[in-house]
Amino acid sequence: MIFILAVVGILGVSASGPIMAATMAPALTIALWRNVFGSLVLGAPTAIRNPGFLKSLTRSELKYTAIAATALAFHFACFVTSVKMTTVAAATALVCLQAAWIALFQWLQGSKPPRPVLMGLGTAMVGVVVITGFDMGVSREALVGDLLALVGGILAAIYTMAGSKARKSLSIGVYSSLCYGICSLILLALCLFFRQPLVNIPPEAWWGVVGVTVAAQLFGHTIFNYLLATISPLVVSMMILLEIPGAAIMAGVFLSQQLPPGTYAGLGLILAGLAMVVLRQGRSGLKK
Repeated sequence: MIFILAVVGILGVSASGPIMAATMAPALTIALWRNVFGSLVLGAPTAIRNPGFLKSLTRSELKYTAIAATALAFHFACFVTSVKMTTVAAATALVCLQAAWIALFQWLQGSKPPRPVLMGLGTAMVGVVVITGFDMGVSREALVGDLLALVGGILAAIYTMAGSKARKSLSIGVYSSLCYGICSLILLALCLFFRQPLVNIPPEAWWGVVGVTVAAQLFGHTIFNYLLATISPLVVSMMILLEIPGAAIMAGVFLSQQLPPGTYAGLGLILAGLAMVVLRQGRSGLKK
């Protein structure tokens, strides 16, 4: 059963990039509704059962949840935009550098990582240089997409680190309700500021929004959160890394996105570097 759930989870997160790239709607609109739908399904039941949970929040819980929600909102904005500007494979690999950024942030905070983690960080960063170098030759738009995905990975790391602090005392239901709610409000403000349509998108685009919500939010990340209770975080982290080749294969099959040989080399370097970081983090206690 665990194996089946793991396969479904990997397929779910891998489908995220290709679905969003194919959805004919502005990036901010997709990010908004993906988050709204996800918050309703995952967070609304908790809010209904415990409508007064906001009154019991401490200042620290609210602070870290707000930081996490803000980072998540801008992560979605960057990543969804990036998959529409560069290849899905490149965007996914660059945003998956989240694990490397967490290790780097911990290093800056005084937790010196072991040498294997440093080697992994270096290997992954070489992969970034390789991918962006090839995309620079493809088009300026592809390069901008790469940079947005890179920023999206940094924001995902901030979201994870802040969320872990909030989750020390908040249940997953309360945290999800508050975090996704704040995230939705920020994305709504961004849509209004940049004058992006809220509901005036092609009817078929709604299927893409629903698809990415079901695939990534419900059948992807929710399954991995469930698996954390039955298998080690290290194994789950390694499973999530399979999103990189999974997204590349799906984009090639369904979107006919062909990559230069050099880009595949960059993807391989990022995947190898992240694997070194995750494996060593699991052994040394450097946790997210």
